[in-house]
Amino acid sequence: MNDPGFLQGVVRGLLQELLEVEMDEYLGAGRYERVATRRGYRSGHRPRKLLTRTGAVELAVPTERSGRYRTRLFERYQRSEQAFLLTLQEMYLAGVSTRKVRQITEELCGTEISASSVSRAVRRLDEDLTAWRNRRLSELYPYLIVDARYGLVRQGGRVSSQGTLVVCAVGASGQRDIIGVYQANTESETSWTEVLRDLLRRGLAGVRLVVSDDHEGLVAAIRRCFQGVLWQRCQKHYLDNVLALVSKKDRGTLRQALRTVFDAASREHAEQRLAEIVVEWRERYPAVADKLEAETEDALAFYSFPAAHWLRIRTTNMLERYNEELRRRTNVIRVFPNAASCLRLTAAHAMEQAAEWASQIEYLDMSLLDV
Repeated sequence: MNDPGFLQGVVRGLLQELLEVEMDEYLGAGRYERVATRRGYRSGHRPRKLLTRTGAVELAVPTERSGRYRTRLFERYQRSEQAFLLTLQEMYLAGVSTRKVRQITEELCGTEISASSVSRAVRRLDEDLTAWRNRRLSELYPYLIVDARYGLVRQGGRVSSQGTLVVCAVGASGQRDIIGVYQANTESETSWTEVLRDLLRRGLAGVRLVVSDDHEGLVAAIRRCFQGVLWQRCQKHYLDNVLALVSKKDRGTLRQALRTVFDAASREHAEQRLAEIVVEWRERYPAVADKLEAETEDALAFYSFPAAHWLRIRTTNMLERYNEELRRRTNVIRVFPNAASCLRLTAAHAMEQAAEWASQIEYLDMSLLDV
């Protein structure tokens, strides 16, 4: 649907609903609800205009009689939006924007975009994001989920691929958090070691399991910085690697067989089933059998933790929604004007995602783990 009016209506409806829900949570009661836990009363609405990528949206912000209530929605929403729009503006000023990007920038920001105004806005936002990225980590984080994604960045007149390294975690409180966002020219042992050491300097402690793909540099950095900590190879990545070794007609059968390993009731049952699969497949695919024998153990580390946690600590899927939203935005940008803008947008969205996770119920029951 390309109708801007339709899109504006969708955005307006969603944001208005979020405002009403936020007020209900603040008051401890819904509209006209009579409960003993109520902490105040509504007092109408006030108009507020919010600039979004679909245009200016008129909202009605709920107010409360005492005047103490302040919505956090705009601050959380607009950090990410500001980073997005600043990237477009930088592209506009650098003369590298596509016609589509130029049109979006003009419609949302006006045609008069000065380098000084962009610089001031960048400085203000970067101060907030830098403080958040360097914050002290005071909670214990038993589970780390680590991933990297790549984007195209213009540097010195050339376009190159840059890695954005993201570290997600589940804390002792059971809540998810994004504790690290970094930019690197290459995903190497050196770059990942710098990331993990920075997290340790900021107070990271209590790590029991690190989940990631099997990138050689990353795995080496994990073993260097977290000696004695278990490493869980992402089962999804591993499964994709194994299935690539067999013909298309056999992939469904092998996938179902390996699922019986990953979904086994215990590690003992998983290892027993794995041995059977190795025997079954060795004659037709000796390379697959050798790989299963040599590498599957790294994908079974999750069995050392409470069964209620298994489904959520055996893959890097926790970051998938975050990456999908980020991909949607970077598809519009295509090529970032510089590395700083790439990091800014990633960090702004990570900060927004972390705030959303913090407002949700616990992701895992950490009372099951001796933290």
